[in-house]
Amino acid sequence: MAVLIRGGTVVNAEQTLRADVLCDGGVIKAIGEKLEAPSGAKVIDAGGLLVMPGGIDPHTHMELPFMGTTASEDFFSGTAAGLAGGTTMIIDFVLGDPNVPLLKAFDQWSEWAKKSCADYSFHVAITWWADSVREEMGVLTRERGVNSFKHFMAYKNAIMVPDENLVKSFTRCLELGAMPTVHAENGELVYWLQQEMKKKGITGPEGHPLSRPPEVEGEAANRAIQVAKVIGTPLYIVHNSCIQSLDAITRARLGGQRVYGEVLAGHLLVDDSVYRNKDWGFAAAHVMSPPFRAKEHQEALWKGLQAGTLQTTATDHCCFCAPQKAMGKDDFTKIPNGTGGVEDRMAVLWHHGVGTGRLTPNEFVKVTSANAAQIFNIYPRKGSVSVGADADLVLWDPKGTRTISAKTHHQKVDFNIFEGMTVTGIPRYTLSQGRVAWADGKLDVQAGTGRYVKRPTFSPVYETVKTANSLREPTAVAR
Repeated sequence: MAVLIRGGTVVNAEQTLRADVLCDGGVIKAIGEKLEAPSGAKVIDAGGLLVMPGGIDPHTHMELPFMGTTASEDFFSGTAAGLAGGTTMIIDFVLGDPNVPLLKAFDQWSEWAKKSCADYSFHVAITWWADSVREEMGVLTRERGVNSFKHFMAYKNAIMVPDENLVKSFTRCLELGAMPTVHAENGELVYWLQQEMKKKGITGPEGHPLSRPPEVEGEAANRAIQVAKVIGTPLYIVHNSCIQSLDAITRARLGGQRVYGEVLAGHLLVDDSVYRNKDWGFAAAHVMSPPFRAKEHQEALWKGLQAGTLQTTATDHCCFCAPQKAMGKDDFTKIPNGTGGVEDRMAVLWHHGVGTGRLTPNEFVKVTSANAAQIFNIYPRKGSVSVGADADLVLWDPKGTRTISAKTHHQKVDFNIFEGMTVTGIPRYTLSQGRVAWADGKLDVQAGTGRYVKRPTFSPVYETVKTANSLREPTAVAR
């Protein structure tokens, strides 16, 4: 069914205008004033609403097997919660165990994701190295639509990538025109500090941030940046949480390197006092990596987002309920790492970003959808209200309010890190593929309607010149 959105204000990253938007066949067919509604079309009165691209969350972990359990959120419930919050696409992570073939892991995640009710794509983690891994990276880029590979510099004795493999994988990414991404924490230091905390008798959640201070993140971010610089590849650093990693990215970008930084909504708004709460369950519910930081880091991250040093916002949505968190009751290193937020990211960023003057509405679109679409090469199909783009839209009420709570959210988890926060600025309607999936507080979704979105690689036109500042701008030409 065609949908005509009438009387709204279209907000893109680069432009704002009053216009009607006509959607049909899952795409945007026309944008203009006083458009005619086709016979049988659904007409939505968008007076007073902003018509924006649906959010893209470039960092989620639905039903992830991790730390001896499996994340409580599955691909259906997670994408449904995203739609309720104005997010119309996620990029999840294929995270196979070491020695598991990449294609086997990809097929497993693809099977789980078939139940999605919104569009999705995958980054693929490199957790080990062999000639077969190198070959499968090529198959994934050529045949499966993968253009980004994840590297964990943390989680020693599990999925941590040693520097040798980091170099090999970054080099292969360069050959393929793919984007290497990293979780930047010095895993050796984290492991040593964890043992030191336990020797001192610190076994509760307060030990988590003590064993992962900002310095271990800053060191790893800088190391990954220098490896990327020598090899000549761009780099995307996920969930930057502190001044130290932000400074490393800032230095690199000022020096001409193509380094991209992501920040989580939680790291912008939650501080490390949560780990000192006397309620063990409350403190444990906030255990994630990197941990929440002291308040001065939050203000610096906001400035990085405003300045364009950080380009994208995400959630690292990886949910574990209280009984799962209790696995680490006597040892904080066994508390499953992860928190939620896929439903709340857009609203909290609008309230604390646009609502405070930190971000303009156009900048909001940049950091919630357009930049991610450009970095991962699906723009303007995603991240843009333009003719020919997918009809993934959110009709935003800048005056609407909502109080966030685990009692009312759609996420499959018993805790919300933004509990009790009242936000101004909420989605009134969310359209996925031109179909109304969320309207005035009600979801209308079906499992399996989400599509896997292939992301073509960038043309591998970089010159591998081993000199300072040798990195060239990647082109957006698909191979």
